[in-house]
Amino acid sequence: MSTKPLAKLHYAHHDEQFHQILMAEAKAYLAQKGDHRFANSALLLKNLLLLLFCVVCYLLSLHQVTIGLFALCYFGFVMSAMLANINAQHDACHNVLFRSRLANRIFGRLVTLPLGLDPHYWQVRHVDYHHIYPNIQGYDLDMEENGVFRQTPFQKWYPHMRFQPYYWPFIAGLSLPYIAWVFDWSDQLGKTPLAADKKTLTGIKGWALFLGSKILHFIIALIVPILILSSVGISWYSVLWVYLITQMVSSFIVVCLLLGTHWADPAFYTAPENNQMEHGWYHQQFTTCCDWYPSPKIFNELLGGVNLHLTHHLFPGWSHRHYPALMLIIERLAQQYQLPYRRLSYVELLIQQQQFIRRLAQKPDKQSSD
Repeated sequence: MSTKPLAKLHYAHHDEQFHQILMAEAKAYLAQKGDHRFANSALLLKNLLLLLFCVVCYLLSLHQVTIGLFALCYFGFVMSAMLANINAQHDACHNVLFRSRLANRIFGRLVTLPLGLDPHYWQVRHVDYHHIYPNIQGYDLDMEENGVFRQTPFQKWYPHMRFQPYYWPFIAGLSLPYIAWVFDWSDQLGKTPLAADKKTLTGIKGWALFLGSKILHFIIALIVPILILSSVGISWYSVLWVYLITQMVSSFIVVCLLLGTHWADPAFYTAPENNQMEHGWYHQQFTTCCDWYPSPKIFNELLGGVNLHLTHHLFPGWSHRHYPALMLIIERLAQQYQLPYRRLSYVELLIQQQQFIRRLAQKPDKQSSD
């Protein structure tokens, strides 16, 4: 991981007219509805029920006397926490769940505890790097080179990567734990560009918040279940196995839903030496991600808008409840301005993901020696 500050990249202004008309139509849509950009009471209620279900599953898991029933309840606890992060924390990190930035930060700090992620570093990586520089080598920190799984054509190929179409589910399952225990700590210890860009949690307060969250995660997710369930004969290593498996399953699901949208026939870019991209910001977004719809469409209510991923990239400052309407505006204007809008079915998304993984598993004709 590089510790050098990243020079700011600049996009060309080719899409200015598209931007102005898109924003005007989005504002007109809000005005017509007499609405606002943030979550409404219905969305907040849905997420409150999801969080209540999460707490109930956790409490039920602590009252089980067999490992099977404990695993079932604990699975519900972690999966509902994962859904709460997709449905609510994703909006909160963009400060559109609540109007108050402080309320969004507090919510994010609490709802990420079951997964062990630090919400500050996830927000910074997601908002300040991934959203601005999607699929740009060295700038999109969601796609950092790791030597195990090749995610861009600019990353070095190793012989074992020919097998990545077979081991990628395991890598997907390790992604969130890797973020929690490698990325988070690397960021906090100043081993990534975040330190040079002055985006880390510093001082006693910053370290207390970071360490307190990590310790609280272990207490809630492992220590309490181990201590309570040991009294009914459930071993500590059984609880540990359940913890590891549920964390990996939740990670696998998140990767398939989030990062997978950037694996569907995407374009990849390198930063130019003069830091000036030849195309506009909208071209960057349209060529690196897409929208997709689940089947049946009722599952759309559980996905927090991450499936309408291009729409999210164009309107990160809007609650995901607006995405279906904004998607239609984007699709119509994209045709008018000849931008490559894509909306896939989930089956099409999966097919393109697998084609992408297989393509990058192949040894490139030429490879840089560095």
